[in-house]
Amino acid sequence: MPEPNHYKRILLKLSGEALMGPEKYGIDPPTVTRIAADVKAAVEAGHQVCLVVGGGNIFRGLSAAAKGYDRASADYIGMLATVMNAIALQNALENSEVATRVLSAMPIAALCEPYIRRRALRHLEKGRVVIFAAGTGNPFFTTDTAAALRASEMGCDVILKGTQVDGVYSADPKTDPEAERYDRLSFMEVLSRDLKVMDAAAIALARENNIPIVVFSLHTEGGLAEVLKGTGRSTLIDHGDQ
Repeated sequence: MPEPNHYKRILLKLSGEALMGPEKYGIDPPTVTRIAADVKAAVEAGHQVCLVVGGGNIFRGLSAAAKGYDRASADYIGMLATVMNAIALQNALENSEVATRVLSAMPIAALCEPYIRRRALRHLEKGRVVIFAAGTGNPFFTTDTAAALRASEMGCDVILKGTQVDGVYSADPKTDPEAERYDRLSFMEVLSRDLKVMDAAAIALARENNIPIVVFSLHTEGGLAEVLKGTGRSTLIDHGDQ
């Protein structure tokens, strides 16, 4: 496994909530601009960057299904929300003079390119940031699974998951002051302890394709750069000492 500063191709997974900033709903432009600045710094440091963003700041399929929506229909609405977020990120990156392409798993020709693996790889090789939208294009799959799938297809060296806290804890540190923070975990430990890092399908995909996952706080300015240098606070999930 490469050392952090040797990660050539990275996939950054963002939740839709990460784009809300201090707001309770929607997209906060200053927050998106700050995230774009972190991504730009990673590109300038020589990393090939792709992103997967969720849609929970606009619409969350699973929650909607619990309130009476048909689950498949709710998930499709959620996928469209990820396209909106992807366009917002693309706009912020291009305002920062970072070449960016949005590739959607659902064809939306007026807004973005269709997801074609070879096309995505070509964009990365040309130094463009690639944003994968619309999840996997299928209901019943989360954007976590989409992130692990795209990272596998792109041959990424690592999945970087930006969250609300600086790593993985045994419980929610915001509500449990006794929660233990982990510096490193194995894939099997995450699954066996049912730690809410990513869903089981995403963890299994990363494990099968030997792609480490690094969980870090997205709210620390320059946090992405620090993690890529191996100096930031984070939790590493890999095969451990196996």
